Amino acid sequence: MTALSHQNDPDLVRELLNDPGTWVVVGLSTNEARAAYGVARWLKVEQGKGIIPVHPKAETVHGERGYATISDIPDGTDVKVVDCFVSSEHVGAVVDETIANKDRLQIDAVWMQLGVVDEAAAARARAAGLDVVMDTCPKIEWRSVRSGGMAR
Repeated sequence: MTALSHQNDPDLVRELLNDPGTWVVVGLSTNEARAAYGVARWLKVEQGKGIIPVHPKAETVHGERGYATISDIPDGTDVKVVDCFVSSEHVGAVVDETIANKDRLQIDAVWMQLGVVDEAAAARARAAGLDVVMDTCPKIEWRSVRSGGMAR
């Protein structure tokens, strides 16, 4: 396995996790067995963040209205992070849609979950002015943010 050229910035991770802004959780459905369900619950209940579920089924999850795509999220919604619970092979399309909606939704960052890696998509996001965190989970990182370090 090739080492990643992208390195997550511990200061950025800390900033994103401490910011109270809204997180779009791509891949979030009502399936309680999926990691997205538990992490989104943690973001909302334990961290007090707004969440917006995005999934082709556009389901209401954790009391929040879902949308089929990022492009379906209404104008004027202020999004801090787009958190990607999709496979590495599909994350590039999510990043491209994030870039396309960056200004409209005031998106600051893309977070690719643990195991989700796409160096080219990360480079496109950075070139568009988005911050990028890749191949880690906010819930895992939170433990080290609280202790002053970074998990990985």
